[in-house]
Amino acid sequence: MTTGKVGFIGLGIMGKAMAKRLIDAGFGLVVYNRSRPAVDELVSYGAAAAETPKAVAEQATIVISIVTDTPDVEEIALGEAGVLAGARPGTIYVDMSTISPDTIRKIGESARPKGVGVVDAPVSGGQIGAENGTLSIMVGGDPDDVERCLPLFRVMGSHVVHVGELGSGQMVKICNQVICGLNLLATCEGLALAAKAGLDLSKVYDVVTRGAAGSWALQNLGRKMIERDFAPAFKISLQQKDLRIALETAAALQVPLPGTALVHQLLRVLEVKGKSDEGTQALIRLYEELGDLVVNRK
Repeated sequence: MTTGKVGFIGLGIMGKAMAKRLIDAGFGLVVYNRSRPAVDELVSYGAAAAETPKAVAEQATIVISIVTDTPDVEEIALGEAGVLAGARPGTIYVDMSTISPDTIRKIGESARPKGVGVVDAPVSGGQIGAENGTLSIMVGGDPDDVERCLPLFRVMGSHVVHVGELGSGQMVKICNQVICGLNLLATCEGLALAAKAGLDLSKVYDVVTRGAAGSWALQNLGRKMIERDFAPAFKISLQQKDLRIALETAAALQVPLPGTALVHQLLRVLEVKGKSDEGTQALIRLYEELGDLVVNRK
């Protein structure tokens, strides 16, 4: 177990569950979140509260953040009341958000003169993985810094891989999101075709999830599509942010991603329709409109 307190910044759907697992494992947490109710919930669960990311870093030896987007991480790390303003030499800052690889490298450059290590460790597995501690964690950073963080990662995830230098974790996460987006598309198209053909979707789901077409998206999001459950485990707005980063990175590397661009545009239609806060499985709604069908009536 690491010595000293662990800082945790960002108590959304994912962060709250991850922080609770660390408390359950015996780590002392000091937490910060922009909205107070989530902080109060974690305090009642056993954490201490801080008023700023700087105050978190002043009390912790390892500081974790998991927030919405690249500008949020920049403010948390580099702002006047940010982590680097309060971190002491030997502190490690770990960002577990999904952001631009260039930004985490920039933070690493700013942290080095202060004697602060930086690790990027984005996650995959959704709310279920966060709650159950079964996240896949792709880690970039100095091997010694990563080694210090492993006890924390192993509480939050069941598959932790050090994939390379700082920024490599984000590059792997971009690849992950490209694959997730296309699996989402495939799930919608398969279920839309089955619905239009008049098949029993529960039986389609039962057999296809166990065959070569089986995937996390089909097993989890496909089930929600059939059940008409569009509550967000991962919001459309967040998927769109991740796909935007993927497309920008691919453009810089001159890699064509036509399938990813298609998913991004289809989800944009739902954004225009005011569905940004629904789960990504709500993409099936668009297929229902395009095909004049209903996947399942409830």
